[in-house]
Amino acid sequence: MLLGLAPLLVLASVAGAITVGPSDLGVADVYGVVADRVGLGSSDLTLLQQSIVWDLRLPRTLLAGICGAGLAICGVILQSLLRNPLADPFVLGISSGASTGAVSIVVLGIGSGAIGLSTGAFVGALASFGLVLLLASLAGGTTDRLVLAGIAATQLFSALTSFIVFTAADAEQTRGVLFWLLGSLSSASWTDVLVCGVIVLGGLLCCVAGAGWLDAFAFGNDAAASLGVDVTRIRAVLLVLTALMTAVIVSTSGAIGFVGLVLPHLARALVGVGHRLLLPATALLGAIFLIWVDTAARTVIDPEELPVGVATALVGVPAFALVLMRARR
Repeated sequence: MLLGLAPLLVLASVAGAITVGPSDLGVADVYGVVADRVGLGSSDLTLLQQSIVWDLRLPRTLLAGICGAGLAICGVILQSLLRNPLADPFVLGISSGASTGAVSIVVLGIGSGAIGLSTGAFVGALASFGLVLLLASLAGGTTDRLVLAGIAATQLFSALTSFIVFTAADAEQTRGVLFWLLGSLSSASWTDVLVCGVIVLGGLLCCVAGAGWLDAFAFGNDAAASLGVDVTRIRAVLLVLTALMTAVIVSTSGAIGFVGLVLPHLARALVGVGHRLLLPATALLGAIFLIWVDTAARTVIDPEELPVGVATALVGVPAFALVLMRARR
């Protein structure tokens, strides 16, 4: 039932979110602009209003949905592979590492364009997560040690990012980077939508195809191996896939926390723990969630804009506390 309604709710959320703002627009206006641009109709809006819909709000709203879906999927993968209900890209330092890689590209000028930015973020994400796994292994390899290692990596790569910004960036770059690091979709473009959409959709399809492997990992590595899963290879592929999705998302939207932590738990309560249903359900919930959080972030203190990462943290921190208490019980 949920999977049948959720796509409709996503479409309704996209259309509804675009109408929210200082310009007087309705859902019919949004449909008219989209139909006009794809050659299926015409719009009576002014060129300025059409530009607001097509060039500003539509790509931003779609990117919010894609980023929310991708981060939620990453949370499901990490929680299943690591058997830790607190695992998500933000908590485990992957987002911080990706931010350091992306900032290195922007500030130091290593590479250029969307591909260069995503590559830098991917390298940073892999470096950070590799450090987390190494520290956790040296400390005993328990789930508690993994979270502590993630906190350490987050602080380290956040410090490296700050060092790069304050030593190599000018005043204008510093202001822009610091705002972006808090999570921002204000610079969304159709290129960002395409790149993120392809990576997140590909990641979702790969994970759904390997849902049986994720189900097996839920019982532990030994149980998964006894069920015929190539634990080392599959685990490595899924972790790299998680790092890739996180890197692409961070390169376009900055570090948005807690989406991958909160939404998987909500989806499990609605559809159960089987990953064939859990993955698409989590992706759809993540898309809806971030679309409306971003809409609130850009309108609640209008004409200023609240970084979307701040808004997700206001929701995510109480949810994080609830997960901690449930884990203790």
